[in-house]
Amino acid sequence: MAERLQLLVRAGCHLCLTAAEQLAPIAARAGLEPVQVDVDADPELQAEYGDRVPVLLLDGREHSYFTLDVPRLRRDLGLPEGTAG
Repeated sequence: MAERLQLLVRAGCHLCLTAAEQLAPIAARAGLEPVQVDVDADPELQAEYGDRVPVLLLDGREHSYFTLDVPRLRRDLGLPEGTAG
């Protein structure tokens, strides 16, 4: 079974660091552990997503890229609006 939250990243990507920092408290609130995947370690991922990292996959489907769509992610994870994390 695939991880529910996968963050596709690459080394040296400042947007990736920001996305990971934003994702951590939201994932924790939902009881999930996000997994970071380096797109440069997999030629297929690099070909598909390499030009637009970070990419968040939720249940294996693209959820957002470049920046996290935080309100949509909270909604899709069933978290109430206005909660911390």
